[in-house]
Amino acid sequence: MMKSSILLVLLAVFYPVTPFTFTTTTTTTNLALLPKTTTSSSTPKCHSSTTTTTQLLSSSSSSSSEPTVVPDMSNVGFVLLAGGTGSRMKANMPKQFLTLKGIPVLHHSLDLFLNRVPAFLKEKDLGGPAMVVLVMDPKYQPEYQPIVDKYPNRLAFANPGDERQGSVENGLSKLVELAGPECQYVAVHDSARPLVTIEEICNVVSDAANYGAAVLGVPCKATIKESEDGVLVKRTIPRSTLWEVHTPQVINISTLLRGFKKVAEEDLEVTDDVSIVEALGEPVKMTRGEYTNLKITTPEDMDVAGAILEERGMESVDLLA
Repeated sequence: MMKSSILLVLLAVFYPVTPFTFTTTTTTTNLALLPKTTTSSSTPKCHSSTTTTTQLLSSSSSSSSEPTVVPDMSNVGFVLLAGGTGSRMKANMPKQFLTLKGIPVLHHSLDLFLNRVPAFLKEKDLGGPAMVVLVMDPKYQPEYQPIVDKYPNRLAFANPGDERQGSVENGLSKLVELAGPECQYVAVHDSARPLVTIEEICNVVSDAANYGAAVLGVPCKATIKESEDGVLVKRTIPRSTLWEVHTPQVINISTLLRGFKKVAEEDLEVTDDVSIVEALGEPVKMTRGEYTNLKITTPEDMDVAGAILEERGMESVDLLA
């Protein structure tokens, strides 16, 4: 009871100040995309030969009680972005290396993609992920080389770019090089989001297989106002059309490669991975996620994340131990 009370207080006090990324959609589109993945005949044609089996997830870390389609992830590779500097954390090291529940923030995602997700899929007689590419500054790579050695042919480094887009491109190039043509989808995830659940990953991967691209998100709870000068309010944007976008963002690799080419040729500005797909005029499925999948950006976020992990009762795994 005490843990629950602490969690509720921390979420109420700290979580609203976390910076959000928003995307606007039309109400009609939202209504069409809100339902979770289904195996009904109305589901759009699958973009690959991905096989799925329906399972009911009962993990205590998820608030959802709906059936979830669990996809085979043998043709899905993960690009884990860990090249950020974390300047807003006011720390002497990047946020992905700060300690969260006894281990670096980054280790929570590595353990998820290298251990917990594969074990979960194996229990369902399914495979994957095909490969995990860790995008990391070269000066930190020697420290993490023992982890790469521990997972041969499953984990590899890529160097970060000047901006997020460059880091994703580098990670994707390494994924294509090592995993080959059998890997048809890439799931891009921020290492600063250590709380994403297996259920969320299954949902967004399944939606990407059906639509070509999918992104985790939750309906915006805050009131958003637009101001051109930061002084006067121009208008209030209808909250019903706003979603807070999370990761992973899962995209068909061939689509993303075409998108990168278009962005380069037309010098387009994109803010996240699925924006590249939007630039092609192709659909992106909004997959309903969880509000607990927060991005660690400020010191207060560490307190909230720690409380959520404590509530889940999950054991921390130090992959460097």
